[in-house]
Amino acid sequence: MKVRNSLKSLKEQPGAQVVRRRGRAYVINKKNPRFKGRQKG
Repeated sequence: MKVRNSLKSLKEQPGAQVVRRRGRAYVINKKNPRFKGRQKG
């Protein structure tokens, strides 16, 4: 999982989706699973 300060750079990647689960924001990417991220809040 790549750790970034903001999910903005991760959601620019092709195939990225921002998903909200249990009060957290996740970025999941089926095309390139390396670009995953999680953000509190």
